[in-house]
Amino acid sequence: MLPHRTFVLGGAASGKSVWAEKLVESYGLPMTYIATGQIFDTEVAARVKIHQERRLSCWTTIEAPLDLGPALSGVTAHQVVLIDCATMWLTNHMMEKNDLRQAEQSLVAVLRNCAAPWVMVSNEVGHGIVPDNAMARHFREAQGRLNIALAAEAELAIQVIAGLPQVLKGTLP
Repeated sequence: MLPHRTFVLGGAASGKSVWAEKLVESYGLPMTYIATGQIFDTEVAARVKIHQERRLSCWTTIEAPLDLGPALSGVTAHQVVLIDCATMWLTNHMMEKNDLRQAEQSLVAVLRNCAAPWVMVSNEVGHGIVPDNAMARHFREAQGRLNIALAAEAELAIQVIAGLPQVLKGTLP
């Protein structure tokens, strides 16, 4: 049985997005990809292009850099949703100077009410050194809180390391 709520965590370039995409494809349902990233430079544009080229044409893509509510309210229980990723979503809110705790609470509420099974991808930022500046420390703390909240909502929580899934919560299908 495939889980209704899955949280996929990993470091940068750990293989978490690829693993999450394969999981979503295994549902055998129409697939919606919610992209939270915003393209601000050529490096990010190249990274987005890699993600786009990897996905099959049968994916529906919705860009939702800040408000996931409208994107998730339009899906049904007969679809599956991949949200990639919580880290970019949080970054967008931070750059807009939004209240990060309020944004987190709103996101969790939207996910709780989502009719479709969802898979949320996020970066693990707590394995490195303590950042040397206040903004980076603030982000690291907010990302840690968000990851805790998302893992609490999930039936299945996976950490991907070198492309390999490690079960943190639940059971792999």
